[in-house]
Amino acid sequence: MKLIQSTWQEIDAYLATSDGIIIPTGSIEQHGPVGLIGTDMLCADDISVQAAELLEALVAPPLGYAPAEFNMGFAGTISISPDIYQSLCSEIFRSLERHGFRHLYVLNGHGANLKPLAHAVGTLKDAKVRIKSWWDFEVVNMLRKEFYGDWEGMHATPSEIAITQVDHRIIETSLATDPPEKLTQEFIKTHAGDKHGPADIHRTQFPDGRVGSHSALATQAQGLQLKNAAVSALVEDYQAYIST
Repeated sequence: MKLIQSTWQEIDAYLATSDGIIIPTGSIEQHGPVGLIGTDMLCADDISVQAAELLEALVAPPLGYAPAEFNMGFAGTISISPDIYQSLCSEIFRSLERHGFRHLYVLNGHGANLKPLAHAVGTLKDAKVRIKSWWDFEVVNMLRKEFYGDWEGMHATPSEIAITQVDHRIIETSLATDPPEKLTQEFIKTHAGDKHGPADIHRTQFPDGRVGSHSALATQAQGLQLKNAAVSALVEDYQAYIST
Protein backbone atom coordinates (compact mmCIF):
# COMPACT_ATOMS: atom_id res chain seq x y z
CA MET A 1 0.00 0.00 0.00
CA LYS A 2 1.63 3.22 -1.15
CA LEU A 3 1.08 6.37 0.89
CA ILE A 4 1.00 8.56 -2.21
CA GLN A 5 -1.67 6.40 -3.84
CA SER A 6 -3.93 6.43 -0.78
CA THR A 7 -6.61 8.80 0.49
CA TRP A 8 -6.50 10.28 3.95
CA GLN A 9 -9.47 8.14 4.95
CA GLU A 10 -7.55 5.02 3.94
CA ILE A 11 -4.60 6.12 6.06
CA ASP A 12 -6.95 6.69 9.00
CA ALA A 13 -8.28 3.16 8.57
CA TYR A 14 -4.76 1.78 8.29
CA LEU A 15 -3.68 3.49 11.51
CA ALA A 16 -6.59 1.81 13.31
CA THR A 17 -4.84 -1.53 12.74
CA SER A 18 -1.14 -0.68 12.39
CA ASP A 19 1.25 2.11 13.39
CA GLY A 20 4.09 1.01 11.12
CA ILE A 21 5.42 2.41 7.86
CA ILE A 22 8.39 1.63 5.61
CA ILE A 23 10.42 4.60 4.38
CA PRO A 24 12.89 3.91 1.54
CA THR A 25 15.80 6.28 1.03
CA GLY A 26 18.74 6.41 -1.36
CA SER A 27 20.51 9.01 -3.48
CA ILE A 28 20.67 10.60 -6.92
CA GLU A 29 24.26 10.09 -8.02
CA GLN A 30 26.36 8.52 -10.73
CA HIS A 31 26.83 4.76 -10.61
CA GLY A 32 29.50 4.19 -13.21
CA PRO A 33 29.15 3.40 -16.92
CA VAL A 34 26.41 0.76 -16.55
CA GLY A 35 24.58 1.96 -13.43
CA LEU A 36 21.52 4.21 -13.37
CA ILE A 37 21.88 7.53 -11.55
CA GLY A 38 18.93 6.62 -9.35
CA THR A 39 20.35 3.21 -8.39
CA ASP A 40 20.44 3.76 -4.62
CA MET A 41 16.89 5.10 -4.50
CA LEU A 42 15.55 2.49 -6.91
CA CYS A 43 17.00 -0.43 -4.93
CA ALA A 44 15.55 0.79 -1.64
CA ASP A 45 12.18 1.61 -3.17
CA ASP A 46 11.78 -1.58 -5.21
CA ILE A 47 12.62 -3.77 -2.22
CA SER A 48 10.36 -1.75 0.11
CA VAL A 49 7.36 -1.79 -2.21
CA GLN A 50 7.50 -5.54 -2.76
CA ALA A 51 7.93 -6.21 0.96
CA ALA A 52 5.06 -3.86 1.81
CA GLU A 53 2.77 -5.77 -0.55
CA LEU A 54 3.56 -9.01 1.25
CA LEU A 55 3.16 -7.40 4.66
CA GLU A 56 0.06 -5.39 3.75
CA ALA A 57 2.05 -2.51 5.18
CA LEU A 58 2.26 1.14 4.19
CA VAL A 59 5.27 2.41 2.26
CA ALA A 60 6.23 6.08 1.95
CA PRO A 61 7.57 7.65 -1.25
CA PRO A 62 11.35 7.26 -1.50
CA LEU A 63 13.66 9.96 -0.21
CA GLY A 64 15.98 10.33 -3.19
CA TYR A 65 17.87 13.56 -2.59
CA ALA A 66 20.77 12.97 -0.23
CA PRO A 67 24.41 13.89 0.49
CA ALA A 68 26.59 12.88 -2.47
CA GLU A 69 29.11 15.70 -2.74
CA PHE A 70 32.00 13.38 -3.62
CA ASN A 71 30.22 12.43 -6.86
CA MET A 72 29.47 15.98 -8.00
CA GLY A 73 32.30 15.67 -10.53
CA PHE A 74 29.98 13.42 -12.56
CA ALA A 75 27.09 14.86 -14.59
CA GLY A 76 23.62 14.20 -13.23
CA THR A 77 24.51 13.79 -9.56
CA ILE A 78 22.34 15.90 -7.26
CA SER A 79 23.68 16.44 -3.76
CA ILE A 80 22.25 18.13 -0.70
CA SER A 81 24.16 18.80 2.48
CA PRO A 82 24.07 16.32 5.37
CA ASP A 83 22.40 19.01 7.50
CA ILE A 84 19.61 19.55 4.98
CA TYR A 85 19.08 15.80 4.60
CA GLN A 86 18.98 15.38 8.38
CA SER A 87 16.47 18.23 8.74
CA LEU A 88 14.31 16.83 5.95
CA CYS A 89 14.24 13.38 7.56
CA SER A 90 13.48 14.90 10.96
CA GLU A 91 10.47 16.78 9.63
CA ILE A 92 9.17 13.77 7.73
CA PHE A 93 9.55 11.57 10.81
CA ARG A 94 7.79 14.15 12.99
CA SER A 95 4.93 14.47 10.49
CA LEU A 96 4.37 10.74 10.60
CA GLU A 97 4.64 10.75 14.38
CA ARG A 98 1.93 13.43 14.64
CA HIS A 99 -0.46 11.20 12.69
CA GLY A 100 0.08 8.31 15.06
CA PHE A 101 2.83 6.28 13.41
CA ARG A 102 5.04 4.76 16.10
CA HIS A 103 7.14 2.22 14.19
CA LEU A 104 9.09 3.88 11.38
CA TYR A 105 11.25 1.49 9.38
CA VAL A 106 13.83 3.16 7.14
CA LEU A 107 15.29 1.00 4.37
CA ASN A 108 18.47 2.71 3.22
CA GLY A 109 20.42 2.40 0.00
CA HIS A 110 23.20 5.01 0.40
CA GLY A 111 26.06 4.92 2.89
CA ALA A 112 26.30 8.69 3.39
CA ASN A 113 22.72 8.74 4.69
CA LEU A 114 23.41 6.72 7.80
CA LYS A 115 24.91 9.37 10.08
CA PRO A 116 22.27 12.06 9.34
CA LEU A 117 19.50 9.49 9.69
CA ALA A 118 20.78 8.49 13.13
CA HIS A 119 20.75 12.14 14.24
CA ALA A 120 17.26 12.68 12.83
CA VAL A 121 15.88 9.93 15.05
CA GLY A 122 16.77 11.95 18.13
CA THR A 123 14.11 14.56 17.36
CA LEU A 124 11.17 12.20 18.00
CA LYS A 125 9.18 11.95 21.22
CA ASP A 126 7.02 8.85 20.90
CA ALA A 127 7.86 7.10 17.64
CA LYS A 128 10.68 4.61 17.19
CA VAL A 129 12.84 4.28 14.09
CA ARG A 130 14.71 1.27 12.78
CA ILE A 131 17.35 1.99 10.13
CA LYS A 132 18.58 -0.83 7.94
CA SER A 133 20.51 -0.79 4.68
CA TRP A 134 19.38 -3.53 2.33
CA TRP A 135 22.89 -4.99 2.31
CA ASP A 136 22.83 -5.37 6.12
CA PHE A 137 20.86 -8.60 5.86
CA GLU A 138 23.12 -11.65 6.15
CA VAL A 139 21.35 -13.60 3.42
CA VAL A 140 21.95 -10.73 0.99
CA ASN A 141 25.61 -10.43 1.90
CA MET A 142 26.12 -14.14 1.37
CA LEU A 143 24.83 -13.80 -2.18
CA ARG A 144 26.98 -10.72 -2.82
CA LYS A 145 30.08 -12.63 -1.79
CA GLU A 146 29.07 -15.68 -3.78
CA PHE A 147 28.37 -13.74 -6.96
CA TYR A 148 31.11 -11.12 -6.89
CA GLY A 149 33.68 -11.68 -4.14
CA ASP A 150 36.16 -8.80 -3.92
CA TRP A 151 34.74 -7.33 -7.13
CA GLU A 152 31.71 -6.09 -5.21
CA GLY A 153 33.84 -3.07 -4.32
CA MET A 154 32.33 0.02 -2.71
CA HIS A 155 30.41 2.09 -5.25
CA ALA A 156 28.52 1.24 -8.44
CA THR A 157 28.55 -2.30 -7.10
CA PRO A 158 27.40 -5.19 -9.28
CA SER A 159 24.85 -6.21 -6.63
CA GLU A 160 22.98 -2.90 -6.61
CA ILE A 161 23.12 -2.63 -10.39
CA ALA A 162 21.82 -6.20 -10.70
CA ILE A 163 18.85 -5.33 -8.48
CA THR A 164 17.92 -2.36 -10.68
CA GLN A 165 18.05 -4.62 -13.74
CA VAL A 166 15.03 -6.55 -12.43
CA ASP A 167 12.55 -3.70 -12.97
CA HIS A 168 14.44 -1.01 -14.89
CA ARG A 169 16.45 -0.52 -18.05
CA ILE A 170 19.69 -2.45 -18.50
CA ILE A 171 22.74 -0.59 -19.79
CA GLU A 172 25.07 -2.36 -22.22
CA THR A 173 27.80 -3.95 -20.05
CA SER A 174 30.46 -3.59 -22.76
CA LEU A 175 30.87 -0.04 -21.47
CA ALA A 176 32.59 -1.47 -18.38
CA THR A 177 34.14 -4.72 -19.61
CA ASP A 178 37.56 -4.02 -18.10
CA PRO A 179 37.65 -4.40 -14.30
CA PRO A 180 38.61 -1.38 -12.21
CA GLU A 181 41.58 -1.30 -9.89
CA LYS A 182 40.99 -3.46 -6.82
CA LEU A 183 40.71 -1.72 -3.48
CA THR A 184 42.89 -2.47 -0.50
CA GLN A 185 41.29 -3.47 2.78
CA GLU A 186 42.74 -0.32 4.32
CA PHE A 187 40.97 1.84 1.72
CA ILE A 188 37.67 0.05 2.30
CA LYS A 189 37.99 0.49 6.05
CA THR A 190 38.82 4.20 5.96
CA HIS A 191 36.22 5.09 3.32
CA ALA A 192 33.25 3.11 4.65
CA GLY A 193 30.06 5.17 4.79
CA ASP A 194 31.03 7.11 1.65
CA LYS A 195 33.86 8.96 3.36
CA HIS A 196 35.48 10.14 0.14
CA GLY A 197 37.38 13.30 -0.68
CA PRO A 198 36.48 16.38 -2.73
CA ALA A 199 34.59 15.83 -5.98
CA ASP A 200 37.46 16.80 -8.30
CA ILE A 201 39.93 14.50 -6.56
CA HIS A 202 37.42 11.65 -6.49
CA ARG A 203 36.74 12.02 -10.23
CA THR A 204 40.48 11.94 -10.92
CA GLN A 205 40.99 8.88 -8.74
CA PHE A 206 37.98 6.99 -10.13
CA PRO A 207 37.48 8.42 -13.64
CA ASP A 208 34.57 6.19 -14.70
CA GLY A 209 32.78 6.36 -11.35
CA ARG A 210 33.36 2.79 -10.19
CA VAL A 211 35.09 2.43 -6.82
CA GLY A 212 36.63 -1.03 -6.96
CA SER A 213 33.37 -2.46 -8.32
CA HIS A 214 33.26 -4.61 -11.46
CA SER A 215 29.78 -3.52 -12.51
CA ALA A 216 29.74 -5.59 -15.71
CA LEU A 217 29.43 -8.76 -13.61
CA ALA A 218 25.83 -7.83 -12.77
CA THR A 219 23.05 -9.90 -14.32
CA GLN A 220 19.29 -9.66 -14.09
CA ALA A 221 19.07 -13.24 -12.79
CA GLN A 222 21.43 -12.40 -9.93
CA GLY A 223 19.46 -9.22 -9.28
CA LEU A 224 16.27 -11.21 -8.89
CA GLN A 225 17.90 -13.49 -6.32
CA LEU A 226 19.36 -10.52 -4.44
CA LYS A 227 16.09 -8.61 -4.49
CA ASN A 228 14.01 -11.59 -3.35
CA ALA A 229 16.48 -12.28 -0.54
CA ALA A 230 16.33 -8.65 0.61
CA VAL A 231 12.52 -8.62 0.43
CA SER A 232 12.21 -11.80 2.50
CA ALA A 233 14.68 -10.50 5.08
CA LEU A 234 12.88 -7.15 5.28
CA VAL A 235 9.52 -8.86 5.76
CA GLU A 236 10.88 -10.93 8.63
CA ASP A 237 12.68 -8.01 10.27
CA TYR A 238 9.70 -5.67 9.92
CA GLN A 239 7.34 -8.21 11.49
CA ALA A 240 9.69 -8.59 14.47
CA TYR A 241 10.06 -4.81 14.78
CA ILE A 242 6.37 -3.96 14.55
CA SER A 243 5.56 -6.39 17.35
CA THR A 244 7.76 -4.54 19.87
